[in-house]
Amino acid sequence: MTADATRILASLIRRNATISVAESLTGGLIGATLTGPAGASAAFRGGVIAYATELKAELLGVPPELLEREGAVHPDVAAAMAAGVRELTGSDFGLAVTGVAGPDPQDGRPVGTVHIALRGPGDRVWHRDLRLDGDREAIRTGTCAEALGLLAGVLEANTGEHSG
Repeated sequence: MTADATRILASLIRRNATISVAESLTGGLIGATLTGPAGASAAFRGGVIAYATELKAELLGVPPELLEREGAVHPDVAAAMAAGVRELTGSDFGLAVTGVAGPDPQDGRPVGTVHIALRGPGDRVWHRDLRLDGDREAIRTGTCAEALGLLAGVLEANTGEHSG
């Protein structure tokens, strides 16, 4: 994933853009991956680990009525988390993940249910909704890889870059 992070950061730096992350089930794994390469501070603004449901509302501005109605594992929650971290940090892109790593279901959602949202300039939102297999660690690392893949894909599509 380090090569992906290096490529993502280089793409962000070329466009003079920044990224922040809001993480739940990954517990900081995405932020750690993005800050691994040297020079990450040129594009990475920061992150929020909002593991507890109430912190999604308190720190990231996820509407409490949405959390009450749908629970923390929902595509709209991921989108609101992405918007919240983008606003909180003043970054160009906000990337958020929420889901169920296991071992037990949450909010009626089965283990492996993951929602990823990326909010960018013009308030545009990209989603990826997943059903991952494996143990807790596999779901967490799979979520990180999928989130970085979504971000890389959006950046490549918007600049004409292609990985090869």
